[in-house]
Amino acid sequence: MRTKIVAGNWKMNMNFEEGIQLSSEIAKTYTKKNQEEVILIPPYIHLSKVKEVALAAGLKVGAQNVHFEKNGAFTGEISAEQLASMKIDYALVGHSERRKYFHESNQDLLKKIKALLAEGIRPIFCCGEELEARKSDLHFKTVAEQLKILWELSKEEFAQLVIAYEPVWAIGTGETASSLQAQEMHASIRALVKEHYGKPIAENCSILYGGSCKPDNAAELFEQADVDGGLIGGASLNSNDFLAIVNAL
Repeated sequence: MRTKIVAGNWKMNMNFEEGIQLSSEIAKTYTKKNQEEVILIPPYIHLSKVKEVALAAGLKVGAQNVHFEKNGAFTGEISAEQLASMKIDYALVGHSERRKYFHESNQDLLKKIKALLAEGIRPIFCCGEELEARKSDLHFKTVAEQLKILWELSKEEFAQLVIAYEPVWAIGTGETASSLQAQEMHASIRALVKEHYGKPIAENCSILYGGSCKPDNAAELFEQADVDGGLIGGASLNSNDFLAIVNAL
């Protein structure tokens, strides 16, 4: 059985006190039901406190970014070794905003994945097309190109990854891919994984949907055969909305 996952990416939101309050509200209300994993992904300033709150509630914690070097003169960055020392469980790699605003290259993303895996942290690899690619019917090709770097991983390495499909045109726009559109892309991603790593690994790979997933559409999205949960943005900043999405699993 694939692990069902809901991950809340707070992005650059929440001051310190707000972050403590949000994570505490979620931890107080959340009750683990099956084998799902619920991940809080706050800004760096919150990681230590959120980890403390999350641990008691059975929640996982992720980082929004990581540098591929172990240490050194990289002001403003944080390494996988540092995250591991805090017992962080997951880290995002290749989020559309990192690709767009910080021009992260494919080789940089691969090095980040390798650095995380070396420290026992599971990467959540993000992929997805912009509106122009979708309108030009190039969305499958675009995502396939983004996934190419993953095929350089060994089977053992790839088995630790989670993939998040985020249609960029549906992030923060109020637009959402239909459940059919999400399913088509997730099935395409799983087929590529099967082609490169075989059926068992493909069947066990959790693929999340990340594009304006909300309480009112989460259940329909999660009912799709190849949608294994969600990478949640705006709705993760409200404990009731986030937990409603979790309950939709």
